[in-house]
Order: sequence, then structure tokens, then C-alpha cells
Amino acid sequence: MKRKIAILLPFLLLGTVSVAFAASPTDSILPGIYLGSESTDNVSNTLKIILLITVLSIAPAILVLMTCFTRIIVVLGFVRNALGTQQIPPNQVLIGLAFFMTFFIMGPTFSQMNHQALQPFLAGKMTQQEAYKKASVPLKVFMSKQTREKDLELFIDYGKMKMPKKVEDIPLRALVPAYAISELKSAFQMGFMIFIPFLVIDMIVSSVLMSMGMMMLPPVMISLPFKILLFVLVDGWHLIVKSLLMSF
Repeated sequence: MKRKIAILLPFLLLGTVSVAFAASPTDSILPGIYLGSESTDNVSNTLKIILLITVLSIAPAILVLMTCFTRIIVVLGFVRNALGTQQIPPNQVLIGLAFFMTFFIMGPTFSQMNHQALQPFLAGKMTQQEAYKKASVPLKVFMSKQTREKDLELFIDYGKMKMPKKVEDIPLRALVPAYAISELKSAFQMGFMIFIPFLVIDMIVSSVLMSMGMMMLPPVMISLPFKILLFVLVDGWHLIVKSLLMSF
């Protein structure tokens, strides 16, 4: 009996889908969607919800690769590793701080995108493609300022594209990866400068312990309090956040 049900199940599902597609528009699951006209006078609420869900599905990729989030979270990770505190601060704290710093830095860019593209689109004054082009311009301007020319040329040459004359002409499929590797390089440069003072403390503590014959005592146990003390005395979090803000 179970075997017969398993065999008939695909046909039952196929019949259900066929009935659903054959139903009248008033019987559909998502009412209010009409894609037969390109008019933007009345954008249905259902279409707005679908558009919102689509944007939210790619929001993590946009946040990581098209904003300043990457540089901030990598630098904060370097700070924690240089201190040697392992899971302190926790990942949730670092990600939350990076998230709000990203919105603070990207605030002017997001405002331009809202005024130039999102609001006119919701008001029915421009089509979806026009809104996409308008919204991409402020984002391209921000990313191009932080992208190195050789990184951008790498992807443009590999894709056999023409060198753009204006920022608006740069294709996103070349600008986004170029911006990502430029951000990683900038973050690693800042991380190297952060590691130097803590590395000096580790070397001094290790030399003192070896000179005293304390071979079995881990140097980390002695150097960690001194590194935390140094970081607190120089107001390290203020300096790190200030350096990140000034880098943009």
C-alpha cells in the first residue's frame, strides 16, 4: 500500500500544480500581481513584498562585498588576535559593532540611493531598471574611491572590457571583486600595524622568562595582562575606530 502511494504521489502533485495554474486570477495564492503591463502608476503591495524579499536574500552579499563592512570586521579580528584574548570580545559584539559602523559610514551613500532611486520608484516615477541604474551610481562612486586602479584593471582586462571613462560606466561585475580585494589589502595593512606593539611585548616577556630560566612558564600568561594594560592605557578601541573612520 505504501509503495502504491509513493508511486501515485508525483502524479497527484502534478495534478495539483496543473489545477493551480488553470485557476482564475481571483483564486491565486498571491492576489494583486499583474505583470502584463509595464506601467508604474500602481505598484501593488504584493509586488513590493516580493521585491523586498529578493533584496533581503542578497543583502548579506551586498553588505559584505559592496560596503565598508569587510575592512572593519577584518581589522577588529586582527585586534582580538593581537591581544590574544581568543573569544573576547565575542563574535556577536564585533559583528554588531562592524554592522553599526558600516551604516554610519555608508549613511550618506544610502541616503542618495533612497532619494534618487527608491522613493521615485515607489512613487511610480521610474521603472525598475531606471531605479537600479540610479541606485548603483552612488554605490559605484563610494567603491571606486576605495578601489586600487591595478585591481580594477585586473578584472577589466580579464573580462576583455573597454576601460570606462566615467565612474558610472564601470560594470559592477568588475568593480565588486576589485573593491573586495582592495579592502582586504587595506585591512591587512592596518592589521600589520596593530600587531607590531603587541609582538614587541611578547618578545620582551619571552626574553625575560628565558633569562630567568623559567622555560616551563608559558609567555602568554605573563604577556597577556601587559598587552591588555597597554591597550587600555592608550585607549585602544578609540584609536582603532578612529583609524577606521578616517580611512574612509
